[in-house]
Amino acid sequence: MKKTMLALLFGLTAPAVYSQTLAFGVAPTFPPFESVATDGSLKGFDIDLGNAICKHLNSDCKWVNTSFDGIIPALKARKFDAILSAMYVNSARLKQIDFTNKLYSIDSYLVAKKSSPLDATKLSTLKGKLIGVEAGSAQEAFVKAHWQNKGVDVHSYKDVAQVYLDLQNGRLDGAVLSGVSADLSFLSQPRGQSFAMKGKPLEDKKIFGVGSAIGVRKGDKQLQAKLNQAIAQMLKDGSYQKIAQKYFSFDIYGSKR
Repeated sequence: MKKTMLALLFGLTAPAVYSQTLAFGVAPTFPPFESVATDGSLKGFDIDLGNAICKHLNSDCKWVNTSFDGIIPALKARKFDAILSAMYVNSARLKQIDFTNKLYSIDSYLVAKKSSPLDATKLSTLKGKLIGVEAGSAQEAFVKAHWQNKGVDVHSYKDVAQVYLDLQNGRLDGAVLSGVSADLSFLSQPRGQSFAMKGKPLEDKKIFGVGSAIGVRKGDKQLQAKLNQAIAQMLKDGSYQKIAQKYFSFDIYGSKR
């Protein structure tokens, strides 16, 4: 009886198994991955994935709206359990938090007017130009690491929607953006018809890493394992692919697993 009581007590006081509620931090300004619907609810690929993950874990999902540039400090301050917000795994972030296995892969591009001479592969075309990025993003990290110290002006925005607006209105010469988001939210829309991706996808393994994943606090091995188990199961049973097909006409996960 004593051993049974101890086991029950341990079960009640052990590190969180997230059997009741799993809180995800999200910056809903990045369609089609996460955005706010007209009724105020959250929508997007990450939202659907998160809700499906919670279902696999027999948990209720809670979403905490947070600015992207403050989302890691908020996780470390325990304002939620994990980050699910199109976050690249890279060496700088791995110093602060841990990540699950890859959730998907997305390339980044320079976007500018079709008539513009800008080319991501030719730095000489970028000198003296004003390039917009989302604050706290891997795209911002890339531009600051590779371009800012070589004569390129960089302006960071809290909301990627403002990047699109200033690009459209001519306040920016170009912007570095997620290719998927730029294509679906801007280039394929009437306002983006005169714009295009200029040059090849940007490359830096230290910054863009292996792709995007769910961020967890350092040392939270239990949650990390639970999330990895749910992701693996969704890839195996086809539920991941079913969700992805709602948003993309290509393999957003990537061919290598």
